[in-house]
Amino acid sequence: MNLDQLLSKAINCAIEAGQEIMNIYMTDDFGIAHKEDNSPLTKADLLAHEMISNTLSKTNIPILSEEGKHAPFSERKQWSRLWIIDPIDGTKEFINRNGEFTINIALVENENPILGVIYAPAIDTIYFAAKNIGSFKLNNISGNESAENLINNSISLPCQSPPQNFTIVSSRSHSSKETDLFIKTLERQYGKIEIKHVGSSLKLCMIAEGSAHIYPRFIPTMEWDIAAGHAICLFANSNVIDYKTNRPMTYNRENLQNNWFMASRQTLKP
Repeated sequence: MNLDQLLSKAINCAIEAGQEIMNIYMTDDFGIAHKEDNSPLTKADLLAHEMISNTLSKTNIPILSEEGKHAPFSERKQWSRLWIIDPIDGTKEFINRNGEFTINIALVENENPILGVIYAPAIDTIYFAAKNIGSFKLNNISGNESAENLINNSISLPCQSPPQNFTIVSSRSHSSKETDLFIKTLERQYGKIEIKHVGSSLKLCMIAEGSAHIYPRFIPTMEWDIAAGHAICLFANSNVIDYKTNRPMTYNRENLQNNWFMASRQTLKP
């Protein structure tokens, strides 16, 4: 399958899973459990994982999903391509019913993201991107469920001029003293700044679309948290830089936990 076909499959896959988890979202039975790290897990996470994995397995490209069995690095390092999936990014937002949760699907080739889909079903918005195709956004996808219609009716990213005030996007559920200190440094540099608190990978989408200048992440994340968002940023002329290496973030590493990172417009010079 070529990249256009893989993008269409990933888009359709995300929408179908999103429709099913919204059925759970509208009930009072989330089936909440907790993992070893005490992070929450719902039956919606597991359903989305099963649906997406079953569909994408037909592409004969290996899969790394947050909720699936993780192959050892001795096996994964042989993969030149792989899908990286977060069936529900922002499970806390899902449980709190604030709408800021997403389905993340990325395709990585030789450690670099080449395709990304982020679907936020509660707010009916989808972002998607692929190498040599670009990055796009569509609100109100109802009636545009086919990938072809979505692509034809979407808008290219970035889709807006940066805000007048220097704008930082930060996690709604997680913070750190390092992030607070960094924000104070930016306040000294730029004067008045605006801070937007948002859940899940929507923060990376805000960088890609142009509604925020910078997203500093100085607490742990995993590869499936950001790979799709990185692709959407990358093909919208934005950076996701590993804070330790000072180079673009890479994926399918031996350690699946990311270093701190900074996402920003490529034209930004803090």
